[in-house]
Amino acid sequence: MDIFQSIILGIAQGLGEFLPISSTAHLILLPKFFGWKDPGLSFDVALHAGTLVAVVSYFYKDWIMILKLAVQNKPTTNNLQLTTREYDRNILWLLVIATIPGVLAGYFLEEQAETIFRNPLVIAFTLAFAGLVLYLADKFLKHNKNIKNLNLKDSIIIGLLQALAIIPGVSRSGATIIGGLWKGLDREEAARFSFLLSTPIILGATVNQFPDFFRNGMDLKIILGILFSAVSGYLAIKYLLKFIHRVGYGVFFWYRLALAAVIAVIYLYK
Repeated sequence: MDIFQSIILGIAQGLGEFLPISSTAHLILLPKFFGWKDPGLSFDVALHAGTLVAVVSYFYKDWIMILKLAVQNKPTTNNLQLTTREYDRNILWLLVIATIPGVLAGYFLEEQAETIFRNPLVIAFTLAFAGLVLYLADKFLKHNKNIKNLNLKDSIIIGLLQALAIIPGVSRSGATIIGGLWKGLDREEAARFSFLLSTPIILGATVNQFPDFFRNGMDLKIILGILFSAVSGYLAIKYLLKFIHRVGYGVFFWYRLALAAVIAVIYLYK
């Protein structure tokens, strides 16, 4: 892998982690499309560290407030000025509960995630199907709630959908945004909850695989991968929240469908 490839894969990870297009699918497909060598697990860990930096950098004030609300007897926002809506005092525990199904899926289905789930035709199907569900949820469901209105049942449902992201092509952000829209969140709030929910799952994946990262060491390619993953991830969060408020999620369905068609053509007629 050369520097150009590390930059491209870093950008793909950063954009794909937060846009509902599946970062895992893109990290699998790009080397296959261009004949690149698989960079290995340690590089994937580095890229996830980059997206962790992105989401924490963007939402650090929100996380301070969420943690503060969890330990206070009475919730207040007097001491911190947020650019987001006020959170319910139980939001931390809802995020924790929603994280559990994804952790269990990663633990019990890790082998399948590294083998049969990486089949390009499986990815093509999941890209198209999950994209269609996202489009329908955005177009036809009512979206009039904010994060403060979520309850335990909502959290469990969104968490179960996040667990499906163990299959490349589903998209972690796509699945959780679908869950948020299904439970009545408006477009921006569904994305915001998805991004907050990404923090513990990305942190857990990064910490779990850190020994592999340190065994393989760090060089310029890994540093650039982390940097571009962090920057592209931060920009994806920032501009997606603005974009979907005006336009919605339909464009991501058409992108996913087009990519699925390309995969199908390449692998059925090669």
